[in-house]
Formats: sequence, C-alpha cells, structure tokens
Amino acid sequence: MKYIITGSIGNISKPVVKKLKKAGHEVVVVTSNKDRVKQIEELGASAAVGSVEDGTFISQAFSGADAVYLMIPPKWALTVEWLEHQKKVADNYIIAIKKCGVKNVVLLSSIGAHLRKGTGPIDGLGYLEEKLLQLKEVNVKILRPSYFFYNLNSMIGMIKHMSIMGSNFGGSEEKLVMVHTDDIAEVVAHELLTLSFKGHSVRYIASDERHPKEIAEILCRAVGKPGTPWIEFTDEQALQGMLQNKLPQTIADGYVELGASLRTGKMQEDYWKNKPELGKIKLEDFVNEFVVAYNA
Repeated sequence: MKYIITGSIGNISKPVVKKLKKAGHEVVVVTSNKDRVKQIEELGASAAVGSVEDGTFISQAFSGADAVYLMIPPKWALTVEWLEHQKKVADNYIIAIKKCGVKNVVLLSSIGAHLRKGTGPIDGLGYLEEKLLQLKEVNVKILRPSYFFYNLNSMIGMIKHMSIMGSNFGGSEEKLVMVHTDDIAEVVAHELLTLSFKGHSVRYIASDERHPKEIAEILCRAVGKPGTPWIEFTDEQALQGMLQNKLPQTIADGYVELGASLRTGKMQEDYWKNKPELGKIKLEDFVNEFVVAYNA
C-alpha cells in the first residue's frame, strides 16, 4: 500500500510513519521544509518537498496513493485571512484527491468542526469536512480530537508573571475535553493500517475531561505555584493579551472565537452526544511534560 502523509513529521505524523513503515508499506511524507528530508528518509519514508498552497505540487504528491492522511498545517506568518488560507489548502487537497483517484482518506479535523462556522481556526476544518463529504466514491474517516494538552503550555508566561491561568472560557461547570498527541497518533495509525471504514464516518478522540479550575490546580502545584486560580477573561481581554504577544490580528481573532465557542458549550456539544472511549494519557501524565516546558 502507498500512503501519503501531510503535515511533515510532527508529534502525530512521526509515530504514524513509523507504524506504517513497520507494517511494510510505502510512505511519502509531504513537507515544506527541505531540512526535514534526512529525518524523513531515516524513518524509511520518502519526502515530497513543497507547499500545500501549491495545487500542482499536491496533485503530484498524491499520485498513486492508496490512502492519504490529511491535515492543514498551521501557518503563523499570515498575509491573508486565516480562513482564506485554510480554504486554499483544503481546495488543493480535494482537487488532488479527485485527479489522482484516491479512494481512502483520513482527515485530522477537530472537535467543534460539526458547527462549520464560529470556531475560529476550526472553521477551515469544517469547510474541508464538508468538501470531503461531497466525494461519494471516496471512503472518508473524519477524526475530531479535542483540545490538545500541549496548548496549555501557552499559559506558562501567564503563570510566571501574573500568577494566574485562564482564557475566555472556563467559568461554567462544563469540563474541558483534552487529548494527548500520542493518543491521536494511535488512532490515526489504526485507521490507516486497517482501512476498515467505508463511506463517510466521524470518530472523536479524547484523553481526559477535567474542569479548568482543576487543571490550574494540578499544573500549578506541580511547578511550585499552588493556589494559582483559573480566570475567565472577557473576549476583549483575551484579544488584547494575544495582540500584545504579537499574534497576527486574524489569528488572535480566531482564537477568541474558538474560546467563545467553548464558553457557550457549542464547541463540545456534539462530543458529549458521541463520547468515545478515552485514551491512555491523563492530565497527571501530562504534568511531567508541562513541568519540563515550564522550566525550559
């Protein structure tokens, strides 16, 4: 079998590539960074170097694929609106799938993508989901992981300098659903190796469900700052904080919208209706990684 893996070799893709190669398959990794070629080849895979924004390149990269793993790589230096960039990448994927006759697709989407709009950076994934569901001759498995544990690392500066954790969500009784990338990689590899899905289906991926106040209590105690509270900010406070940290306006606006969808409960509403079996890694396991990042 020939697999195409988009997203280079990050926390999810790298272990997936290892499992596919161990099973004896041909693997091509799409990367925009030529410096990653050696690392990719050391895994036994081939590298296709180019930009996911280049439709001709993507169609060439997907040629001969039995299955494709799709993700929209993050891009922080944007000169256009975030959604516009995501739609361009999504459209390139769809055109390539059609042109190359790809029959099996696994998409790394996100919790909240069922809304299609109103979740900031997840809107582009909702758009790609919608486009994939229109491909009637393609088997599509949509994976919707929850809030990544490592996103909590973005609050380290806040803990150190303000003695708080927080965002523009967390004031309700609803728990935050979180996931570790290792648990995502296990699911992605399973779906790609078995290719047991037919038609179109959705699978949620989560590792733990905890209230933000509990998250703050456990993580901050581990870094020697017990009693640090979780504070729910207003949308304007969250926006100004991100802009002060030099995030581009379009990205800051997107994250504010994402937080607001968590605050209202809309983002996780479909998850609670379709809860999966939780993965192996819990908040207490992530603590060690958080402490390392905190002390770095």
